[in-house]
Amino acid sequence: MKHDLIVFAEDWGGLPSSTQHLISHLAKQRKVVWVNSIGLRRPTFGWRDIKRALNKLRGNTLTRASASVMDIDTKTLPSDNFHIVYPRTLPAPRSRLGRWLAARLLISQIAPVVKKANLQSPILWTSLPTAVDVAGKLGDSALVYYCGDDFSALAGVDHDTVAEREKELSEKADLILSASENLAKKFPSSRSYLLPHGVDYSLFSEPAPRAADLPDDGRPVAGFYGSISEWFDIEMLQATIRQMSDWHFVFIGKPIIDVSALTAFDNVHLLGERAHHLLPSYSQHWTASLLPFVDNAQIQACNPLKLSEYLAAGRPIISTAFPAMQPYRGLLQVANNSDAMIEALRASQYVGNLPAFSAALRKAVSKHSWAARALQTNQWLEAL
Repeated sequence: MKHDLIVFAEDWGGLPSSTQHLISHLAKQRKVVWVNSIGLRRPTFGWRDIKRALNKLRGNTLTRASASVMDIDTKTLPSDNFHIVYPRTLPAPRSRLGRWLAARLLISQIAPVVKKANLQSPILWTSLPTAVDVAGKLGDSALVYYCGDDFSALAGVDHDTVAEREKELSEKADLILSASENLAKKFPSSRSYLLPHGVDYSLFSEPAPRAADLPDDGRPVAGFYGSISEWFDIEMLQATIRQMSDWHFVFIGKPIIDVSALTAFDNVHLLGERAHHLLPSYSQHWTASLLPFVDNAQIQACNPLKLSEYLAAGRPIISTAFPAMQPYRGLLQVANNSDAMIEALRASQYVGNLPAFSAALRKAVSKHSWAARALQTNQWLEAL
């Protein structure tokens, strides 16, 4: 019997997370009720939080049969039995009363969707510790915690509250899946498995046309895509770019931090966000892929999706050192300061032209597709 799923994670859409990749494959064989983010911190009085709170309070539900709700393209939903709930919620309440009220509010919205979808022996899968308060209250037969981040180090999180919920969750969960070895160390080995990130191998390895807005004047291009946030090493990049006016530096993603130190250079191009399926049109055609992270607790625990995607794209990779890159260390150039990064960038112009180089990078992740990861996950789920 295939267990159906009730999933608590981030908002569906945008750049797909590891949870979205996995559930997209698991949904091909089971019904899914996906609950958009219930939050990891209490909102502030900033405009961004106010706008988000208003959207959360508005709430809504989406299936493939209701195409216009919240501007989600139903073609991006993985099956006809995939339902999205936009919950009205109280994000990360701290008090016992607040937690009870938030749980009742969530249950009142989600339970009718679960009933209408006619889920069979559903498993509650959560990537958010704050969902622990509804575990066992939605007709769920088992509880799975998928831990993809070190929430104690993640920016924009109510750390104390989330740490308490994660402790409760790890005690209640029937199965715990961790994206990195550092994360797995926190949980009891008897119920915990390592589940490293996969890759959409065909998307990133099959030739894609060069993006029209990728600089193409004969100069080499160093590129990065992803969140430009607190873990982004602005100082090292600034020192590198200052000495490499003969290169273009392309950054794809939404800046969350001040990037004026980079935009001051004429050879820096901030292109904004791009759809996931368009990323190979950049990463397959620039000279080198960058992973310029600062050394902090979050990076020590992370397993960035883009590492496997960069490998599948087949271009030289220059990275700062962090645990999750160790299995591929022989295929990456490690640069923890600007001098090393400059040397690595120069070398990448030659390494990338070696006949077998791209093939070696792709081979390293060719068996690590999201389909393969989902197949293993399915075996664990069916054992519950």
